[in-house]
Amino acid sequence: MEDEDIALNSVLGLELNRVFFAVRETANKQKIIEFAREVLRSERAELGDRVSPEGPAS
Repeated sequence: MEDEDIALNSVLGLELNRVFFAVRETANKQKIIEFAREVLRSERAELGDRVSPEGPAS
């Protein structure tokens, strides 16, 4: 499952990059950046919720 997530994130990152450079208006580029940051924050928060308090398994 982790490999699938990595592959999906790579594809999504490439698509976001493509859209970013296709957009000409700076204000719209800023909206894309803000959206991407919010997605990253939520993903990190979700990942943090999954990590056990004892830390990663050895």
